[in-house]
Amino acid sequence: MHKQNRQKTVKFSSLAWTHHNKDFVYNRYPKPTMNEIEDEGTETDSNLFQELHYHFLGTDQSQDILCWRDSEHAEWTGRAETKLIDKFDAQYGLVANEGSLFTFLTNKDAPKNKLTRVSLDDPSSWKDVVPESESDVLTSADLVNRQQLVLCYMNDVKHQLQMHDLQSGHLLQKLPLEIGSISEISSRPEDADFFYSFTSFLTPGIIYRCDFTSGTPDLSVLKETKIANWDRSLFEIRQEFATSKDETRVPMFVVAKKGLVRNGDHPAVLYGYGGFNVSLMPFFSVSRLVLVQHYGAVVATANTRGGGEYGEKWHKAGALANKQNCFDDFIACDEHLIKEGYKQNKKLCIEGKSNGGLLVAVCINQLLIHSISRTLLMIFSLICSPPSSLPRPDLFGCALAHVGVMDMLRFQKFTIGHAWISDYGCADIAEEFDWLINYSPLHNVKRPWENGTKSIQYPATTLFTADHDDRVVPSHSLKLLATLQYELCTSLDNSQRTNPIIRRIETGAGHGSGRPTMKIIDEMVDAYSFFAKMTDSAWIE
Repeated sequence: MHKQNRQKTVKFSSLAWTHHNKDFVYNRYPKPTMNEIEDEGTETDSNLFQELHYHFLGTDQSQDILCWRDSEHAEWTGRAETKLIDKFDAQYGLVANEGSLFTFLTNKDAPKNKLTRVSLDDPSSWKDVVPESESDVLTSADLVNRQQLVLCYMNDVKHQLQMHDLQSGHLLQKLPLEIGSISEISSRPEDADFFYSFTSFLTPGIIYRCDFTSGTPDLSVLKETKIANWDRSLFEIRQEFATSKDETRVPMFVVAKKGLVRNGDHPAVLYGYGGFNVSLMPFFSVSRLVLVQHYGAVVATANTRGGGEYGEKWHKAGALANKQNCFDDFIACDEHLIKEGYKQNKKLCIEGKSNGGLLVAVCINQLLIHSISRTLLMIFSLICSPPSSLPRPDLFGCALAHVGVMDMLRFQKFTIGHAWISDYGCADIAEEFDWLINYSPLHNVKRPWENGTKSIQYPATTLFTADHDDRVVPSHSLKLLATLQYELCTSLDNSQRTNPIIRRIETGAGHGSGRPTMKIIDEMVDAYSFFAKMTDSAWIE
């Protein structure tokens, strides 16, 4: 950018170009009057009395025109906005308009979303342009070439791109797309081309240009991220489905070396989240591919209920009173990996972050209880009808719980925790207390030896937190760590436990967003070194 177009004292701002793309309008604060420095940048006296300015390209900021200032409301900030919907009965996103006709993407009476249209001449009459799909979730819609719609659907946790006619809503064409996800679509209504960013478990990132001038899509690569010494053809992605406790089909992705022999002798990482309508789409992770390439590991991602993979119904099926479904689904994915010969229990590491950290901690407790129950059942069977051999109910090899929500009875009392009540419930309400006490990690730690099963142990576990995490405060992980230490030791000097439980506290960091790259690398090295040690996995060049 030309030096004269550098804007100072700009903070919490938005910018809009003029219709001829020669000038722009933006928000800024008044020029500082105290402690002036050579280049103020975002420095201000205070974040009060934001102003709207008009800037002419190629001129100094001092020549900008002050368009508006609100001298009565010092804390208000401004943005351009026109109210189209005046009630909160559903979500509405504007897709296109022609004169008085407006087309919206909405979840009104459509949990998987649909396109609907209304005329300002008859605002009480709404007509569906693209009805809700029975199986796929409509995630976005963009207008191109003035008359075509680019629709992005999520089909079994994979994105699909479709071209539809704006007027009729009819499907024109499906665009070719491998297993992966689209992070962004960029288009302008008047242009015949658009751009989209694609990634997958094996693709770092590709920006495609799609030209629809001829009526058929012409795809070309605009930019591709490439990694040295990385050959994706040596690996494969498989989507498989586990069967949960209530017979629900639970999708999961499995990434492994191509031609992997399913003899159960491979280390594996099973990752999950399962909450807040968040969909775990295919994404590229260098750290996990290191495990696949250099440890021969199988890396799996479980799409449990509680997420948004199949719309709001799937989300609600794993929230509030139904939260147990999320944990049952995750355990079902674990059992599926064993059944299909990908790994043995002792070579599996389960991993999750934030709500996924809760998932991991719950499964540690519940799999232990499940294992104790299986042992007692087998002992009973042994007495009644001795089998030739008695399988040991091993648990998974290790667990990595990052910044997890561990105290489900008090989470709402710390920082932003009250915002999670919509998914978890609140222990202050008697009925919801009963849901939470049944799975809260902090309140369900058991002593295996009290059930006559000394050979069963909690898996080797690392609890990750950060000293400046103001979203899931460190006390969640620290209290669980202290509880595990207390419950699994008969005294300060005596414990029947041999598997380690470790805590890792990152300093000068928060919940995860914005963390410097080196801190991320350090944490991943610690996490996966622990995984390799606990699963007895050797480095492969």
